[in-house]
Formats: sequence, structure tokens, C-alpha cells
Amino acid sequence: MILFKFKKRLLTLLVVLIFGIIIFLLGLGSTGLVDETPPLFAAAGRAMSESGDWLTPKVNGIFRFDKPPLIYWLMGFFYSLPNNEVWDSLGTISARLPSALASLCLMLMIGDTIYCWPQKGGRKSVTSIVAALGFALSPLIIVWSRTAVSDALLCGTLGISLLLFWRRMAYDARDKCILPWICLGLAILTKGPVALVLATLTMASFLFCQKDWKNLLDKIKPKTGFLITILISAPWYILELIKEGKPFWDSFFGYHNFQRYTSVVNNHAEPVWFFFYIMVIGSLPFTPFLFHGIFEAFKDLITNFRKGLSHQESLFIFSLCWLGSVFIFFSISATKLPSYWLPATPAAAILISNSFTKLQNQKKAFSSLWIVNLLILLGLTIALFLSNIWLNSINDPEMPNLASNLLSTGIILKARLFFFVFTFTGIVLFIFRSQNTFLYLQILLLLGQSFLMPPISKLGDTSRQLPLRNISKSILNARQGNETLAMIGIRKPSLHFYTKQIVFYESSDAVGLVNLFERFNFDRRFNFQDKPNYDNESFLVVIDEYSSREEHWSNITHQKLGAHGIYNLWRIKKSDLKAQAINLRSNGSEANWRKKQVEKF
Repeated sequence: MILFKFKKRLLTLLVVLIFGIIIFLLGLGSTGLVDETPPLFAAAGRAMSESGDWLTPKVNGIFRFDKPPLIYWLMGFFYSLPNNEVWDSLGTISARLPSALASLCLMLMIGDTIYCWPQKGGRKSVTSIVAALGFALSPLIIVWSRTAVSDALLCGTLGISLLLFWRRMAYDARDKCILPWICLGLAILTKGPVALVLATLTMASFLFCQKDWKNLLDKIKPKTGFLITILISAPWYILELIKEGKPFWDSFFGYHNFQRYTSVVNNHAEPVWFFFYIMVIGSLPFTPFLFHGIFEAFKDLITNFRKGLSHQESLFIFSLCWLGSVFIFFSISATKLPSYWLPATPAAAILISNSFTKLQNQKKAFSSLWIVNLLILLGLTIALFLSNIWLNSINDPEMPNLASNLLSTGIILKARLFFFVFTFTGIVLFIFRSQNTFLYLQILLLLGQSFLMPPISKLGDTSRQLPLRNISKSILNARQGNETLAMIGIRKPSLHFYTKQIVFYESSDAVGLVNLFERFNFDRRFNFQDKPNYDNESFLVVIDEYSSREEHWSNITHQKLGAHGIYNLWRIKKSDLKAQAINLRSNGSEANWRKKQVEKF
């Protein structure tokens, strides 16, 4: 009997694993990196691999202190594998694998935790798969798990840590207590103190709801565990502080943590209810079931206060505390980004499975929720059939032909067909009251995203990134005597990633031209990959067609070496740049590059 249960558990996790591989790993390296942030992460990770300096992240000849090193270490590890340039020709598999694998591991942990949670009716396998897919099919998870940034890695490490904490407190004494603390240490090495804050808020709010909180707290061994977390996470911070001192302190703790939380950074100001919208979007198309799951968890919380529930029945209360902690903490933050919601998505998936479980015995609620959900699906289908009306309102200067390309490639037609079939299937399953309606629609959604996402990603890559890769090849072929390289107007860190050269980024206005002239003389950068010859009489510049129409740039003498997409490659003599800069300064354009952080992305 025990062997049978183990095999069934293993088979369930195998199904989850297969679904996870389809969602997170298939086609991971088929497209290039998406500007702006992913190339910065990828360049720092690759630089560690190639330089052998695994302590300090560096990009484009300057320190990158925005995030701790775990994401860079993992990327660097994959870049260091044999024949990397053969099996990862675009450099994107190595950069995206840490995010994809973190989400895959968390998906398995969610499925296993739900499977081990005692349920009535013997539907453990179905419920655990529903919970796992509820996490993996979140639009936010699908996007960020295939993006070369640290958000999905934080979600994975922190999510696994919190689930292990609950398992330890609830019932699974076989789980070693050090594992959640190890994962928490890794989460702090991924994103910084925010991981510790979110874990503390979640645990504190959950323990507050439990009458025997002292016993539960003792189960996780906080003194020993916190020491383990510190031993894992603190050494890098200490070494970096000793090595770099005040610049590291001011950049990482001052700007990227304190200032981001207390003031608006990079124009990311949003209203206090911003994450309510993100919570709705992040659970589409099954958002009504999330709110029902939250409602049922509140009922469990009230029951727990009145009568008390067993610890094994507290998972949904724990998830409610988890989701609420993320929601409140980031709603207070001055700077708000959609990716900040990622740490809450595992809790949202578990609460969705709560709704799935409770609806088995609530026929009226079942009907009401599915009617609302079918209306949402119908709305999405109608919006796609009316896409000819709103497509033309999309205005992206980097992809001026996006609307026509979406229509000509048949992507819109495929999306219309899929959502029509998806909605029709939902209506049929609702009419026949299938117990597995939710699971069937999740599997259909998985097939749909596998059907729609590759051509969409390919179109975006062809329109936005292929021109940059091509112009990078032109730079490598045209460069003479280690000429310096600049990019004017639209700033693309991927240019540095693809060329492995120092790139001076400047605005297209007159001040940007004066800045560039002065920076060539005073802002000298070198790294192990590239040592520009600042005394060379000419330099290369990548300038977009909009910036090239500016009078001070169009009038400067230049040699056009190539054009790809909206980007032009010019060679300009520094003497001509100097003459134009002197002329602009005489008309009142003064350099300001020393006063601003011109390359803070």
C-alpha cells in the first residue's frame, strides 16, 4: 500500500514535470535577449565566466550593483559549460536557464505540497496538478520564467523556502529543518533584504493566527536556521563592502533598495491599488477562482480562530498570509513594477486549488464562478475578433510595422481560433458539469500557449533584436584599430552584449553630442573584453533613424557603413565631433554627464 502511494505520488510529479518542461524549457534559446534589462544580467554573468572574477558583477566597463550575485553566478556557470557557443549560439539559453529552472522546481514543490496535503475524495493527483498549472500558466510566470532577470529566481527560492517552512510546521517532520533556511539564504543572494522581509512578514502573520505559535516556531529552529541563512548570504555582502566600500553601499543599499522603496525610481510611479490590477491580470483567465479561493481561506481563518484547525489544514491560511504580505509590502512601496508580484504567484496558485477543492461540493458557487469565468473568456475572444480596430493604435517606434506583421503572419488569426475553441470547450464542459473542467481547460491553455507564444516571440525577435544582432556583426567587421563605439538615441544594452565592446550611450539631443565628445576624453573605460583606443582619430556610432534626423547629427560629416532595421552604423572623425561640440557649446549646450548617471537602466 505504501509502495502504491509512493508510485502514485511519483507519477503525479512526473506529469507536473512534463508540463513544466513544455512551459518553461522548450524553445528557450530560439530568440535573442529582450532589451533593456536582460542583456545587462546576461553580460554580467558572461563576464564573470570569461574573466574569472566571480565577486563583482561588471557590465560595459562599470560595476553593476543592482542585484546580488546568485543570478550572475548561475548564468556564468552555464556560460562556462563546454561548447557553449555551439549549443547556445544566441547566448540566451545560459541567461534564461536560472529563471526557467527556478520556476520548474517551484512548480514541482507546489504540486508535491498539495499532493501531501490531506484531502477528501481521493483527488490528490488532480488537485496537485491544478495547483502546479495554476502557478505555471500565470501570464506573469510564463513571461518572467523565460526572461534573463532575477525575479523568477527570487520567486523560486523564496517560494520553495516558504513551502518548506509550512511543511515543517504542519506535519512533515522528516523534512530537515535546514532546507528552508538554505533556500532563504539563496533568496537573499538573489534579490537582497527584500527576501528576508517577505519571509518574515509571511511567517509572522501566519504564526499570529495560530494558538500554539510558540510550538510551531520551535519546529523551524529559528536561532539555528537564521545563523545558517546568514552564513550563506552574508559573506558576499561583507567581501563586496570591504572591496568596494561606499560606492557599493550607496548603489546597492542606498539606491536599489532604500531609494526604490521610499521614492519613485525610473518613472515607475503607480497608484496604491496597482497590485490589485496585477493580481487580476496575473491569474487570468481563471481570476474568479482566485478570489473564491481567498474567500474560502478567510472562512478557514475565522474557523481557526473560533474552533481551531489542525496544522495540516492550515496551508490555505498560510497562503493567504503569504499573498497578503506581498500585496501590502509592495503596495506601500513608492516604486511599483508588475514583476514585484511574482513572489505572490505561488500563493495565488494554491488558493486557486483551494477554490477547485471547495467547489466540488458547492454546485451553486460552481455555476456562478464558471459563468463569470466564461464571460471573461468570451470577452477575450470578442476583443481578438475586433483586433482590426485596436491593433492600429499600437505605436512602437522600434517596430513600426507591428500591426501589419501580426496580421500578415496569421498570428492574430491563430489567436482568434484558439480562444474561440477555448471558450466553446469551456461552455460544453460547463453544460455537462464535468468535475475536471478546470484541469481540462488548463491543459488546453498549455497547448494554446505552446501554439501561440513561439510565433509571437519569433516576430518580436525578428522585429526588435535581429537588427541589433546584424548591426553588431557589422561593427565587428568594420571596426579598425579598436575604435570607440557609441550608441545615440534609443539605448540598447544588447549592443554591448553582442559586440562585447565598451559602448557609450547618449541621448540624441545637442547636450548628448557635447556629452559624448567630453566622455571620449575623460570617461575612459576598459575591461577584460575590450580596450578601446581612445586616441584613434575616428569612432563608430549606432544611431536610430529618428535620432539621425536631428540637425546636429545629420549635419555632422559621417561615413555610413550599414543599416539594419531602424539602426544606422556610421564612422565619424573625432575632429568633426569636436567641431560640432564646440559649435553647440557656443550656442548654450553644456555637458552634464558628470551630474547624471547616463547609463542607469
